[in-house]
Amino acid sequence: MTVTATSTPPPAAPQVSGGSGKRGRTRLSFPVILLLAAGALLALSTIRWIGTTFGFIPDADIDNWWALTANGQITAALAMAVPIGLAGLGGLWAERAGVVNIGLEGMMILGTFFGAWAGWQTDPWIGVLAGVLGGMFGGLLHAVATVTFGVDHIISGIAINILALGATTYFAKLWFNSGEAVDKGGSPKQSPPADDITTVTVPGLSDWLKSIEKERDFFVADVAGFFGGLVTDVSLLTIVAVLLFVMTFVVLWKTSFGLRLRSCGENPIASESLGVNVYKYKYIAVIVSGGMAGLGGAFLALVTSHIYNEGQTGGRGYIGLAAMIFGNWRPGGLAMGAGLFGYADALQLRNGGSTVHVMLLLLVIVLLAIAAWKAYRKSWIQAGASAVIAVGVLIWFLNTDTVPVEFVAATPYVVTLLVLSLSAQRLRMPKADGMRYRKGQGK
Repeated sequence: MTVTATSTPPPAAPQVSGGSGKRGRTRLSFPVILLLAAGALLALSTIRWIGTTFGFIPDADIDNWWALTANGQITAALAMAVPIGLAGLGGLWAERAGVVNIGLEGMMILGTFFGAWAGWQTDPWIGVLAGVLGGMFGGLLHAVATVTFGVDHIISGIAINILALGATTYFAKLWFNSGEAVDKGGSPKQSPPADDITTVTVPGLSDWLKSIEKERDFFVADVAGFFGGLVTDVSLLTIVAVLLFVMTFVVLWKTSFGLRLRSCGENPIASESLGVNVYKYKYIAVIVSGGMAGLGGAFLALVTSHIYNEGQTGGRGYIGLAAMIFGNWRPGGLAMGAGLFGYADALQLRNGGSTVHVMLLLLVIVLLAIAAWKAYRKSWIQAGASAVIAVGVLIWFLNTDTVPVEFVAATPYVVTLLVLSLSAQRLRMPKADGMRYRKGQGK
């Protein structure tokens, strides 16, 4: 009998996942995001046209419907989205290296304080640098606690949030409540105002889009309002934030450095066996994470309000984490999530209860669509729950003319919970995210 020797093929090398979920699932690339935005604008235009044609939308509410895609609304949404997106970008850097960064909120607080403190005394761009350094200091503390000493990531993050709030409250009373600071408008809870960071408007294009928007033509006016908001009164720091999104994608997904860093978040033991200094990459990722969050805080202090104000982050560090999770730990999805949350934030700040009331009808339509999709997938419990909530929201919409101010203020957080609950089934975090790692533990 002849025995034929067969060679066993070597096992495939482990791959570092891009976090896109199941194979074949469409990634939220820039063209896909634009397509989704165009679809949302078309759906809104269609609903508004049907409502005005058949009398579902009274004439008194038509201005509120047009305000949803107005030039000013989109400009404000972009400004509100930037700090959320930067916080989420910080979370993405840390978690891709395997470190959960709940301390983003505290690092943003450090960014607001040190950004405003340096900004009013010198130059706003020096304030931006100080805000970044303040956030990086918070990131360094988190890295020392979690990477070097193996402290639980959640506990360390919460401690940094508490420490940052306490420290900035103390130093605000010390630095902003005496001498020259008081003369220039300082107080125990706020800093003197800093100079503006330059904003840019694309000449010619902005005015042309505004003129098209005023015509209120079906869909075309909505598109003009959308793009007009993106080219009107845009802060230079917003452009920097957009470039940081591009840089993050290139560095983490197109370079060997990024591959090593992401491998630390997937399988640090295997990475160490291949010669990767896991501690170094985790330190770099968490410090960069803090810098991104600090930049988001500096944006709030120097662009949005021009001052440091106690409590001005308003939980945006946590919302940034939610945007990152919604985006499946990728920059494109994160940008879309930040835009959504920023839009909700701007909506409640600019237009109040009347325009948020209009959004209730859109929420009814979205919930009914979800119910239909879940019923098609035979997820009867989820379909029924969506349908019941839709009916309740519809009754609320039909029996009121405005939304209570308390609910208006909660709009960004309600949107956060709703989006996370609907996107939870498609998420795929890095495999070693949040796990303790000690050097040599695989030996």
